[in-house]
Amino acid sequence: MSDTTDPIGYSLAGKRVWVAGHTGMVGSALVRRLQCEDVALITSSRDEVDLKNQDQVETFVSRNRPHAIFLAAARVGGIVANNNFPATFLYDNLLIAANTIESARRHSVEKLLNLGSTCVYPKFAPQPIPEDALLSGALEVTNQWYAIAKIAAIKLCDAYRRQYGCDFISAMPTNLYGPHDNFDLESSHVIPALIAKFAQAVAEKRSEVVIWGTGKPRREFLHVDDCADALVHLMKHFSGEGPVNVGTGADITIRELAQMLAEISGFEGKLIFDASRPDGTPRKMSDVSHLTALGWSAAIPLRRGLAQTYEWFCARPHELRVRKPADFATAERSA
Repeated sequence: MSDTTDPIGYSLAGKRVWVAGHTGMVGSALVRRLQCEDVALITSSRDEVDLKNQDQVETFVSRNRPHAIFLAAARVGGIVANNNFPATFLYDNLLIAANTIESARRHSVEKLLNLGSTCVYPKFAPQPIPEDALLSGALEVTNQWYAIAKIAAIKLCDAYRRQYGCDFISAMPTNLYGPHDNFDLESSHVIPALIAKFAQAVAEKRSEVVIWGTGKPRREFLHVDDCADALVHLMKHFSGEGPVNVGTGADITIRELAQMLAEISGFEGKLIFDASRPDGTPRKMSDVSHLTALGWSAAIPLRRGLAQTYEWFCARPHELRVRKPADFATAERSA
């Protein structure tokens, strides 16, 4: 990774800023965060522009002329989705990235931030995971198709920087949670799945909650609003090749996470850990020393963020809080 800071900084003041993927969890958090900036916010619905269609992307960028782009759009899903639709995950995410990045170059976009995730790193990467672990080993097979596309997007940004001088950067957030997550029990990740389970158990006065795995794996979690703030910070203060990890630099066991959510929800029953279910990798935490050196650190403590997310979930009718992809069935996992 080229460890480069921008000594002058990039100002968003008065700029037209396109959040591609603004309806997703990260995209919607970016919209909330950018409302605090002096920007003209640009968003696009799927009906307005299909990011897999180069002509539509070209037309949209040509008409709207954004100065800066946050590329938060992606085809996402869990273990079953990656296994059942490998070509779709690889093809769609390659096209979304390539079309947006090339259109940004053609129309002289000043800066672009490409969003990925820490799943781009090898399955057996050192812990905490440093950015230079990229491409140092085999990927986790359960999400390799998505990861390969995201690695290609990182390298595409680096290539455009080298060949064309484009100020395109990449950020890799850790496991995220917060408002507008997917809380469907059949397709959500560990925090939204546990929130939904505990809320249901409390409402139905159940005596136990079953949790996948032994509870021993350790995971790092970042509130999506903290993530959005970090991405805006990187847009302003980082310019260089390679990914920058975005996280808290701290982790917790799944058992501790479940106990914390039980306390938040008021659930007083028994926690059952189903060891017949897969645990996944024993530990996954990102090295955030580069981001810290750039002057940013997470502000939302995990317990407070979980309490806010639990309250957000419980305050909404079922149809508003569950966001399940129509064509992908995914499995609960701890990422």
